[in-house]
Amino acid sequence: MKHFALKALPNTDGIIRLYGEDFHYLARVKRLKIGDSFDAILPDGTKTTIRILSTVNKILIGECQGLIQPSPIKEKIPPIALFQGLPKGNKMDLIVRQAAEGGISLVRPFRSEYSSGTSSPEKLKRWEKISREAMQQSGSVIITGIWPASSTEELIEYWESTKKQYERPCGIILHQEPLAKGSFHGYLDKDPDFAALAVGPEGGFSPNELKLFMAAGFKPVLMGNTILRTETAALYGCAAIRTILLERENWTTSLKG
Repeated sequence: MKHFALKALPNTDGIIRLYGEDFHYLARVKRLKIGDSFDAILPDGTKTTIRILSTVNKILIGECQGLIQPSPIKEKIPPIALFQGLPKGNKMDLIVRQAAEGGISLVRPFRSEYSSGTSSPEKLKRWEKISREAMQQSGSVIITGIWPASSTEELIEYWESTKKQYERPCGIILHQEPLAKGSFHGYLDKDPDFAALAVGPEGGFSPNELKLFMAAGFKPVLMGNTILRTETAALYGCAAIRTILLERENWTTSLKG
């Protein structure tokens, strides 16, 4: 465990109380006892070390031993959102885990016209747990938010509203047809302060959905000459965006040289 992701902030005295699954994981699985310490990350990304004061009545009481502000790398990378058409089966579990490990800020599933997968409060709870565990194991300092599934129209409304909060938002939609000659590097060269990637479910996007995304300003990208599974496309696309933004200073300097 690189660090434990806390669901809530400590009180004004720096005390945190953990119950249920959190207690079981720390006290039973990790076998931590009174006097032991573990690294944790708060919901705002701040790191801390927590010393265990008590484990009575299946409640772990701990005290924060200091606060460390989020890593500067977080400031260099703008938020990255994944808009994922609901896939069939349990593929969304894998997509959420990979997104959390890869430092994606937000995952918003949506019910595409071609979606055969379903969403429910129970699934959302499982996705949130998967995201949290993936973040803890990978050491990512970015809290990956998981939203309930929405309709395509609701997702577009969210995007239109979110765009107004940023100066240089960038939306990219993965498509199996060569709709444009644009590329990840070309779109991300504009130094976006918010990036969103839209990935369809099995079967891709319907013509009507594609029209909605394009009208909302999304730019189409064709990834090579192979058709990827939706879970592969999500991983590939997110990794491409994050890598390009992480290394932007290097490759733009190289181009200028």
